[in-house]
Amino acid sequence: MPRPILATIHTQALIHNLGVARQHAPDARVWAVVKANAYGHGIERVFEGLRGADGFALLDLAEAQRVRDLGWRGPVLLLEGVFEQRDLELCSRLELWHSVHCEQQIDMLAAHKTNVGHRVFLKMNSGMNRLGFTPQQYRSAWTRLNALPQVEEISLMTHFSDADGTRGIAHQMQVFDATTRDLPGERTLSNSAATLRFGASELHSDWIRPGIAVYGSAPDYPQYDVGHWNLQPTMTLAAQIIGVQSLQAGDCVGYGSSFVADAPMRVGVVACGYADGYPRICPTGTPVLVDGVRTRTLGRVSMDMLAVDLGPVPAAGIGSLATLWGRAANGAVLPIDEVALQAGTVGYELMCALAQRVPVEVAA
Repeated sequence: MPRPILATIHTQALIHNLGVARQHAPDARVWAVVKANAYGHGIERVFEGLRGADGFALLDLAEAQRVRDLGWRGPVLLLEGVFEQRDLELCSRLELWHSVHCEQQIDMLAAHKTNVGHRVFLKMNSGMNRLGFTPQQYRSAWTRLNALPQVEEISLMTHFSDADGTRGIAHQMQVFDATTRDLPGERTLSNSAATLRFGASELHSDWIRPGIAVYGSAPDYPQYDVGHWNLQPTMTLAAQIIGVQSLQAGDCVGYGSSFVADAPMRVGVVACGYADGYPRICPTGTPVLVDGVRTRTLGRVSMDMLAVDLGPVPAAGIGSLATLWGRAANGAVLPIDEVALQAGTVGYELMCALAQRVPVEVAA
């Protein structure tokens, strides 16, 4: 039989989470962000759950081709735009919209021969200092784009650096509004955190761009968790217990003997390790569900295995199911954010790090 580990993608959870995003910005259209192979879920696996979106936003042409091959005929946005001039030919053929964040991309458009006008999203660097034109450059970039016959429509775009934290979005909104006040065009501003925290009250965005929230992770965890935002896990990673050890006080677990038992206990050995995408850095005490009951990991995570405390689950043994994150068979939920926090990272990274060797199924 195959190794007893499985990742499950939950279609109904994707539908639900997309609906939550809409509730927070009911007057906006929704980009379903599927970059990084749909945050590690697989574009083809999430498509049915996200086809209720108004468009798909992603990074590269290969991903855009996959979305079109699935039968999507609506808007598709390249969030980083094109990387070389010939990319514009495929944008024309696939009817892709694309961001423009630097003068070189405007140069490419100016040299592009096409009979089909492009829909572009002019990106402002409103304070994140990643991609985009500074406020001082923005209007001249808009004027230059507006003069090109290759450009049919210009939309306005920025990205928030602190929507998930105490600084918020006011400082960037002030810059964006002052710079674009009399410029025409639809606006796309809101990532997951801005959509959930400010979407209905503090800003107007014609298009919202929920990413991590669609995949069942709270963008501002640990301040708020998925329960607060009514989000459901869209990925479950689970594996069977393949061994059980009975320890006495003083016995150790795993490489480096980093966990030492202080009393007799039972330990389950789970068929999941860092080669499957589970973070090696997770310490003793990282939460895990065994047969739907919350317990903890013990010792170091190995390449192919990790150990769990069976004290809270005395009936568990070989064949019992350990849920590393997601939803257990009894309905209990272990949010991916809790595991990520123990690893000193965010849920995004754990989703994207799911290893290719892990089999994946799609469920309702």
